[in-house]
Amino acid sequence: MRQGWQGRFHEDFEIGDVYRHPLGRTVTEADNTWFTLLTMNTNEAHFNAEAGKASEFGRPLVVSTLTIAIAIGQSVTDTTQNAFANLGVDKVKLTHPVFDGDTLFSESLVLRKRDSASRPQAGIVTIKTRTLNQDGDEVLSFERTFYVHKRGADRARGTFPVAKKPLEP
Repeated sequence: MRQGWQGRFHEDFEIGDVYRHPLGRTVTEADNTWFTLLTMNTNEAHFNAEAGKASEFGRPLVVSTLTIAIAIGQSVTDTTQNAFANLGVDKVKLTHPVFDGDTLFSESLVLRKRDSASRPQAGIVTIKTRTLNQDGDEVLSFERTFYVHKRGADRARGTFPVAKKPLEP
């Protein structure tokens, strides 16, 4: 059996490494409306076309917390697949508006890492993530610090079940 991508463990992170996260995500009007409703954001600039037209942008804005959520999600496969806790999101900067139809791409730079003083099977990593739209405009940046397992940690074991019957051609 060949093992698929299992994500990075603490010892795999090197200060200065940059990970270009592989999946772009086009934001739709439905995404924006649902996320706005889900999070109870009542600012009509995000879900009312007439309010959007009357704004300085001339159309509805994608709610910034959706942009942040997409950026964090895009980074998981490369950064926090083996993490067990986020410790902080800092220095959040929303630098360009995001609109329905924009496609977002994210990349992360490893800033710091250290062993955990209280959890010998884990370490703490800080990354800086930035998100670009399809035109290369930076729309978001932030730093995120998280606990991540070391390779072989008891709690880092996968949850894939043992099959009762082997996979056959």
